[in-house]
Amino acid sequence: MTTKPKTGIKVVIVGAGFGGLTAAIECHRQGHDVEIYESFPALKVLGDIISFGSNAGRIFHRWGKTPGEIADRLRAVSIDLREYGFRIHKYDTGEVVFHQKTPPPAEDAPVFNGHRGELHQIVFDYARDELGIPIHLGHFVEEYFEDDNQAGIVVKGKKVYADVVVGSDGVRSKARTLVLGYEDKPKSSGYAVWRAWFSNKDMIQDPRTKQFCENGDTFNGWIGPDVHFLFSTIKNGSDCCWVLTHRDEHDIKESWSFPGKLEEVFKVLEGWDPMCRAIVEKTPSLVDWKLVYRDPLPTWTSTHGRIILLGDAAHPFLPTSAQGATQAMEDGVNLAVCLRKGGKANIPAAVRAHQEIRYERVRAVQKTGETTRDMWHKTDWAKVKEDPTSIGFPRDDWIHTFDAEKNAEETFDEALAKVQSKGAAAATSVPAAAPVVSTEA
Repeated sequence: MTTKPKTGIKVVIVGAGFGGLTAAIECHRQGHDVEIYESFPALKVLGDIISFGSNAGRIFHRWGKTPGEIADRLRAVSIDLREYGFRIHKYDTGEVVFHQKTPPPAEDAPVFNGHRGELHQIVFDYARDELGIPIHLGHFVEEYFEDDNQAGIVVKGKKVYADVVVGSDGVRSKARTLVLGYEDKPKSSGYAVWRAWFSNKDMIQDPRTKQFCENGDTFNGWIGPDVHFLFSTIKNGSDCCWVLTHRDEHDIKESWSFPGKLEEVFKVLEGWDPMCRAIVEKTPSLVDWKLVYRDPLPTWTSTHGRIILLGDAAHPFLPTSAQGATQAMEDGVNLAVCLRKGGKANIPAAVRAHQEIRYERVRAVQKTGETTRDMWHKTDWAKVKEDPTSIGFPRDDWIHTFDAEKNAEETFDEALAKVQSKGAAAATSVPAAAPVVSTEA
């Protein structure tokens, strides 16, 4: 992985998720001095399935001593659907209405779907152990601050100074309050997701379900009225994962993640293909995740232009977009390039140029989560019978062929001129967008 000459810019990143780690790795590549502060005291391999589009794969491919080194590590623990594809079933009859083939993999822009914790561990270890990026675990950020000349955070009662601070601390971001000037409350979206990940031990012993574990990796979806159920087997069928999105109006004042109840899942699946219940009943435990939305943010950038929100802190996504983590990664790449091209003397303008470049693309990609969910939840089965491809999971070229680094290099000068012509104050105001939804806590 080639690195640019040192810029003298110090970047502090809050949050060691995929967005924060990518921002750190890319800042390192672009010649900035960077460190991460994370509230969790230790890294744990938690969670379930996460998806990265080929636009993220293009970023991963550039990491390592040689191109593709880190991507190869990720591929080893990711699902391989080159043979199986994605099979979409009608919810009640169970018939496969569309067998969506997996596109040939691009060597320099692979797609990854795997266990969030396992993939995260690979990226975390690369950033900390191989690149030597300082990652301070167990450091809860008490406060953010900035002025015209610097920004920083307060951790354990001490101030940490930087040229720019990146708030990549999720939908509950403390940086968001400073950037907005008020506390942004989460609200119920009207939907929730049950999620589970477990071994194939019971699945492979049941004649009804062993087919999913004995023939490599699989991916199946059952589509019904206002509900969709997705089931995968990964790592040559050894691990099983399912997610079920459904209507839900529960209050989420205190938390939006709870232990799930199988009896509630079975109730939603009444009248469905018996195979769905056969899969779910093997589940040892599950999570009940209430999808929340936040009012659209008028800006991601602080008043002085030295604190910037990134990833879920700025723009949470619906899971049906399959782009939430990928767009956070694009943010990190774009910001690192903008800071290098702007230089140490122009950090506020460079940060605002970053937002100028990213804002409309993010809004457009966010919208695909809503359109895909609505396409499945309001399926016209007569139309599907005429055109089975109409129910396929969208894979838009304008999303997946995008090269965040190349785009930042090509568009920065124009974006910088635009924000400078607006003036610093006007540049922090952007058009409102539709409400956005998140599965991240």
